[in-house]
Amino acid sequence: MYTDGACTGNPGPGGYGIILCYGSKRREVSAGFRLTTNNRMELLATIIGLNTLRYRCSVTIHTDSQYVTEGITQGWAQRWRDNGWKRNKNEKASNIDLWGQLLDLCALHEVTFEWIRGHMGHPENERCDRLAVLAAKGNDLPADEGYESENPDKTV
Repeated sequence: MYTDGACTGNPGPGGYGIILCYGSKRREVSAGFRLTTNNRMELLATIIGLNTLRYRCSVTIHTDSQYVTEGITQGWAQRWRDNGWKRNKNEKASNIDLWGQLLDLCALHEVTFEWIRGHMGHPENERCDRLAVLAAKGNDLPADEGYESENPDKTV
């Protein structure tokens, strides 16, 4: 699986792109939102991709997001959840709605994360980026309810 998220402004209109590959089969998925952040789109791409899988399976997720990769592989997201979604005594973790979903999906599947440097000519990463940017430019984009409910002063 290859994933990418994009935002025009941060926050701003955003989108995600996903490529799922299995043998000779290939499927592309993308969607956009009227107001969100780049990190939310990176997370959502991974979540939607994993939700697309019909059965428990082993999957390698290729992403240019260190936020997503390290959040899982370094155990940050699990620690935040174990600590009541706090990064430390005083600071609340961001995007807890999405991190919770991703942790649950990673427990359901055998998931490996592989970070790839973005915008370096990797064909699938470049295609995911184009899908995400195109989705962010769509008309009548829906709300990212998780973002807008957490940031009511930033609603459109």
